[in-house]
Amino acid sequence: MRDNPNPQGKGLTPLLQGLDQHCLDRLLPPKQIEQVEMELFTSMFVLQSEFRFNPVPNRTYFLYQKEGTYRLLLVGPHEWGSTLYLGRYIGSCVLHNDRTWTLDLDPAMERDLEFMTHITSEQNKLQQVLEHADTLEDILPVFEESFGYHGRILAFILGKSLSISMDMAGIKSLTYNEARGLLFHNKSHEMS
Repeated sequence: MRDNPNPQGKGLTPLLQGLDQHCLDRLLPPKQIEQVEMELFTSMFVLQSEFRFNPVPNRTYFLYQKEGTYRLLLVGPHEWGSTLYLGRYIGSCVLHNDRTWTLDLDPAMERDLEFMTHITSEQNKLQQVLEHADTLEDILPVFEESFGYHGRILAFILGKSLSISMDMAGIKSLTYNEARGLLFHNKSHEMS
């Protein structure tokens, strides 16, 4: 019997099938810069982890750290039984219909100074990228080479989703500071 020339299922056909599974056929809501910034940070943090499955929306996944690497798994910390996973439990994650992620940190991680310092450092890096980008659209993920196969697909779809939402809010072609100024301008009008 001949060996499968594509044993990992990679290539154009599986890629298109993977993208098709994540079609953004639902109407996406407009999003202001604060929401975009938070969702982009959280989603990219989750997507940079290792995972070898295709996450589906509205299901809970579990993020661990082992040997300096983040891993997204299907099994929660309470489900391991006597064979405990040797990684540190970070929190539970949910992929939403708009392909953004939320991360509910484990209370122990919220008290972990080293971890929280790392998170703050990563948020500051994103803040710097946002402030120096010509437009908000420039910072959206397109192809993340360092991500795994499913992470690259989901990052691409995340970029498309956020682009549509920012376009609907009228901020996609603005700079970060212009979008923040627009947000504060709108909030001050709502208060008066």
